[in-house]
Amino acid sequence: MARLPIDDIQFAGVPASPIVEATLALLQQKVRESYARHLAAGGKDFGDFVFGAPDCGITRADVEAVEAALLESGHRFDWSASISVQERPDAYKGGSDDSADFMFEHAEADVGVEADGRARVGQGDNVVRHDALVRGTARYIRSNERVLAYLTDGVPPGTIAIIDDSGGTLTAPIIDQFAGILCAGGTVRSHLGILSREFGIPCFMNAKLNGIRDGDCVEMEATAAPRTTEDYQSGTERTGRVWRLEGAE
Repeated sequence: MARLPIDDIQFAGVPASPIVEATLALLQQKVRESYARHLAAGGKDFGDFVFGAPDCGITRADVEAVEAALLESGHRFDWSASISVQERPDAYKGGSDDSADFMFEHAEADVGVEADGRARVGQGDNVVRHDALVRGTARYIRSNERVLAYLTDGVPPGTIAIIDDSGGTLTAPIIDQFAGILCAGGTVRSHLGILSREFGIPCFMNAKLNGIRDGDCVEMEATAAPRTTEDYQSGTERTGRVWRLEGAE
């Protein structure tokens, strides 16, 4: 079979994940098959093939076959909203756990004890610098059921929402009632970060947390410098700290 220009690239980066590797393999297979048909039909070269708007013929069945092969190998997909796990527990890792003992346990969370005795339980990218620290009650908001309950009964005053998903869709109907937000994903430019900024709510994106349970009293260093676009581009770390306050109300 004719070689493609991509075959001569020696320094391509390593695929980011099994799903990326499997998808690229499918794409390369279909492109090769389509290119062979192009040449057999009298096509000139790869440039003629590309600019001729080829149909590589990737179908839903092809994609489903890749997914089936991944699941058979033991690979399960990461999820960004608990509905994924609820609807397809066979395909997604983990799941929403609203038990009293549940907590995030991020390996890169900055944990320790401050000189004043406060327990440091993580950090995150501050969206906007505020004038004072923010204290409130941590509440994991990871399911549609909890959002619906808060829509019906109202969000408890002083709630600092701990959220998985950076999109903001899950919590958008109640976001204006939060005292603060700790989101495990995204950047300060993510949808949730933008919403929190517009509502004036202290928010840490890309939060790495370890040791906060639902109902704990926590404090956010909302006075920390926000992480800028230039910081992300240069790889400069700039975070605000999160503390758990023992015995505080």
